[in-house]
Amino acid sequence: MNNQIMVRVHTEDFNVADEYALLACDNQDGAVVNFVGKVRDFNDGSAVTDLTLEHYPGMTESVLMQISEQACERWPLNKVTIIHRFGTMSLGEQIVFIGVTSAHRKAAFATCEFLIDFLKTKAPFWKLEAGDDGAKWVEARDSDQQAAKTWQK
Repeated sequence: MNNQIMVRVHTEDFNVADEYALLACDNQDGAVVNFVGKVRDFNDGSAVTDLTLEHYPGMTESVLMQISEQACERWPLNKVTIIHRFGTMSLGEQIVFIGVTSAHRKAAFATCEFLIDFLKTKAPFWKLEAGDDGAKWVEARDSDQQAAKTWQK
């Protein structure tokens, strides 16, 4: 397949319907799977009021492109889109969009899960959560590392 990969890292919000339309325009794809991650109001039992994401410009895009290319080597995909925001976001705001297309649903679902698992463990993003008790940097989770390990051959 001729893989089309798009990676964007920016502060602006994205429109899920627009991103879906860009992915779904080819008749060769029988499956389009999307994932959207949002700012939630809790983490590890603590209230969250907003989230600030920082990243390493240039390196972040490179890592996201690498994991997208790995996915294309692993599954029969046509399109992969990863959009990740940085900056300060309020509760309910969209953080990340992952969209993939394939001829078949199993490959598309597996790819979407693979990409978010590796994005959370490999991409150089740092999270600062603000809450009732002030702001704190979020440590990497062992559960995210374990999820990523399940994809290793």
